[in-house]
Amino acid sequence: MKITFFGAARGVTGSCHMVQTETKTFLVDCGLFQGSLTDQMLNYEDFPFNVQDIDFMVLTHAHIDHSGRIPKLYKAGFKGKIYATTATKDLCSIMLADSGHIQEKEIEWVNRKRRRAGKKDTEPIYTAQDGIDSIDLFYGIEYNDTIKIDDNISFKMVDAGHMLGSAIVEFYIKENGKEEKVVFTGDLGNVNMPIINDPTYISSADHLVMESTYGNRLHGKMEDQSAKFIEILLTTIKRGGNLIIPSFAIGRTQEILYEINKYAALKGIGDEIKKIPVYVDSPLATSATKVFESNPSYYDEDALRYLLKGDNPLDFPNLHFVTTSDESKALNEDLTPKVIISASGMCEFGRIKHHLKHNLYRPECTILFVGYQAEGTLGKKIVNGERLVKIFGEEIAVNAQVSYLDAFSGHADRDGLLKFIEKMDKKPKNIFIVHGEYESQQALKNHIYDKFKINSVIPSYQETYDLNGSLINSGISEYKSVRFDILEDLSFLKEDIDTMTNKVKSNLKRNVETEELQQIKQALEELKLKIQDIKENSR
Repeated sequence: MKITFFGAARGVTGSCHMVQTETKTFLVDCGLFQGSLTDQMLNYEDFPFNVQDIDFMVLTHAHIDHSGRIPKLYKAGFKGKIYATTATKDLCSIMLADSGHIQEKEIEWVNRKRRRAGKKDTEPIYTAQDGIDSIDLFYGIEYNDTIKIDDNISFKMVDAGHMLGSAIVEFYIKENGKEEKVVFTGDLGNVNMPIINDPTYISSADHLVMESTYGNRLHGKMEDQSAKFIEILLTTIKRGGNLIIPSFAIGRTQEILYEINKYAALKGIGDEIKKIPVYVDSPLATSATKVFESNPSYYDEDALRYLLKGDNPLDFPNLHFVTTSDESKALNEDLTPKVIISASGMCEFGRIKHHLKHNLYRPECTILFVGYQAEGTLGKKIVNGERLVKIFGEEIAVNAQVSYLDAFSGHADRDGLLKFIEKMDKKPKNIFIVHGEYESQQALKNHIYDKFKINSVIPSYQETYDLNGSLINSGISEYKSVRFDILEDLSFLKEDIDTMTNKVKSNLKRNVETEELQQIKQALEELKLKIQDIKENSR
C-alpha cells in the first residue's frame, strides 16, 4: 500500500492524495490550487496520474481547495463514484458550477487578449456545465455509515467540525492478511464555532494524514473574539464607515450572520445592531445559506435551540442578500454606513475586489479578515500591512483600519491538532503532514515528536511513500519547478513594470526629467537588450 501526494504538499491548497492498494486505486480530495501563480498554473496541467486508473474518490468537504478539480477530473474521463456527506454533495452542486463559471469568465478575458495578438483561443480548466455534470458522480452518505468497497477496503466518515458536512475519513484496509486503519483528517475544525459541532475525536489510527494550516500558532478564544467582532462592527459604523468582510462564501459567511443575529437578540446592544444594514454580496453565499438552512441535522445544540424557538439563526430583518451586479455597484454609491460580506475570502476574485477598491482608501472604514490568507494573495498583502495594493491595475492606498480575528478560523490551531492525536487510545505509527505552509508543517512535526515521540513526514509534491513513511519515488521534476519559477518571476516583473509605468505617468504633468526617471529608462534599456539576447539565442 502506498500514497502519493498530488496537492497540499508543502503548501495549503490543491488537496489531492492517491492511495494504491493491492485491489484498488483511489483519491482523497481533488482541489484547486490557489495563491501564487506557480500554484495556480498547476490547475492547467494534465493530471500527473492516469485518470482511468482511479476506481473511486472520497471527498472530505466542499471547499474549493479540496473539491475544485473534480469537474476537471470528470472532463478527463473519470466516471467512478465520489463519496461525500449529503451536505457536501449539496454544497458542491452549487460550488462547482460557480467555479466553472469563474473559469469561463477568466478565459474570456484571456482570449480577448489572444485574439488581438492574432492567437487562437484557449479553453477554460472546465465550464459551469462540467461542474453541473460532475455532480452525477456524487454518492451522498451520512456520518458513521460504513461503506464497503470490496472485501479489503471499507471506510466511514465522522464530523470534522470544519464546515457543514466536513469529514474525517477512517479507512480500514486489508493487505497480506492484515488490516490497518488509515485516517485522513481533511481540514480539522476549530472548537466552539457557530452552527456546527466540534471536531470528532477518534479512538485510533495506524497511519494518519493530517492537516497543519495553523500548526505553528494558537487562536484566540471564540467568546472573546466574538465580542471583539461586535465592537469592531459598532465602532466602524459610529465613525461613518463601512465594515468590509472578505469571507468564504460557504461556512464563514454563515457563521458571521449567526453571530450578528445572536447579538441583535440581546437587550441594549441589540437595539443598535438591528439598525445596521448587513449585505451579503455573493450569489454563491446566498445559495450556500439556503443549503445550510435545509441541512439542520448538521447543526450543533445552540443552533438547533434557535430553530426550536422558531428563529432562523441565519436570517434577521436588516439582512439583505445581493444578487445582481447592479445591486452590488449600488452599495458603493450609497453612503449609509453598513456591513458588506463578500467573496472571495482571500480577495483574489469576485465582488470583494470592487468593495476593497471603494473602501480601502477611506480611514473611517474597516477591513476585517476572518479566515486564512494564502501567500501571494491580495488578502495576505493587506493583512501583512502593505500600504499600497493593486486592484484592477490601479494602485489603492490602504488607509482603512485592518483587523484580523483568527478565532473565526475553521481550522484547528496547534493545540487543537495535538489534542486530536492525544485523544487517541492507540496512537498512529507515523504521520504525514499536509495542507500547511512549510514553516507551519515543520513546527507541528517538532511538536508531535516532542509530545508523542511519533515520527512525521512532510511530503513534497508528487512524492510517493509507503504507509510506514519510507520514500518510494521523489517528487516534482526540476524542469517543472524551474518553468513555474520563471512564470512567477515574470509575474513579479510585470508588477514592477506596472509600478514604474504609474510613476512615469505621475511625472507627465510636471514635465520634469527627474533622476528617478533616468534610472528607470536606463534599467529598461538594459532589460530590453537582455530579452533580445534570449530571443535571438532561442531561435
